[in-house]
Amino acid sequence: MFKPKMKFTYDEMRIIVMALIELKNQLIAEGRYTDAVDDLLIRFVD
Repeated sequence: MFKPKMKFTYDEMRIIVMALIELKNQLIAEGRYTDAVDDLLIRFVD
């Protein structure tokens, strides 16, 4: 199981998640796989 090594504030988490969502949208627009970004989003949202 993943154990976070850093503590983030709510605002930092929000910025990270929004950046990952933007990256995922760019990858979808290019027709590329988004599996790695999906995994990171799941880890940050948990």
